[in-house]
Amino acid sequence: MTHPILELQAADTMADQLQHRRDHLPEREQLQAAKNALVRWNEARMVTRKQVEELGAAIEQAEADAAEIDRNLERLNKQMKTVIAPREAEALQHEILTLKERRSELDDVELGALEEQSRREDELQALLDQEGVLTETYIAADKEAGSAETDIDGELARIKVRLESLRAAVDKKVLRRYDRLREQHLIAAATLAGSRCEGCHLDLSAAEVDIVKDSVAKGGLADCPQCGRLLAV
Repeated sequence: MTHPILELQAADTMADQLQHRRDHLPEREQLQAAKNALVRWNEARMVTRKQVEELGAAIEQAEADAAEIDRNLERLNKQMKTVIAPREAEALQHEILTLKERRSELDDVELGALEEQSRREDELQALLDQEGVLTETYIAADKEAGSAETDIDGELARIKVRLESLRAAVDKKVLRRYDRLREQHLIAAATLAGSRCEGCHLDLSAAEVDIVKDSVAKGGLADCPQCGRLLAV
């Protein structure tokens, strides 16, 4: 007849394995991967949108500066028609030339910004087109992870009920010893298979085997002289 402590150990081991499965579900890893993909997508979307907005602001500023230069050029050209003194005319011509050069630079800046803005807008649209697929992938992964966790939680709940029953069947003194050992080892109670402790997997000497068997015969349990676990035969 199997000792109650071994049945308790078997149930605890099953619960440990189920909890480990729950903590390392491949569905949970897939969910995390889908979440990370959404986070990276959102970061890229925000960065690209900001770039588009900054380029738009740069274009508006270039257009405003160009309009101001055009007004100044119009004023200076009108002034040139009324100038008689050569030196004053030369100064005006220099100022007009400087403004025209600046106007040309602004045109180049605006053209470059427009081209870059167009590229960034295409990138932004490509990112926005990915949102539906990424969101659906995340929702599906979340559903699968939740379903897998629910299944394991159901098994854990059933084992919990069985554990309560098994613990009630174990002598309280032995149970306290078992619980203390479980704080150090996942396997606190094991069998003696031949001369080997199935808890630490070490072979006992012939004398130690005799001592263990004698203790088991008297009280149903013994201590492994190698690891201190509870032993049954």
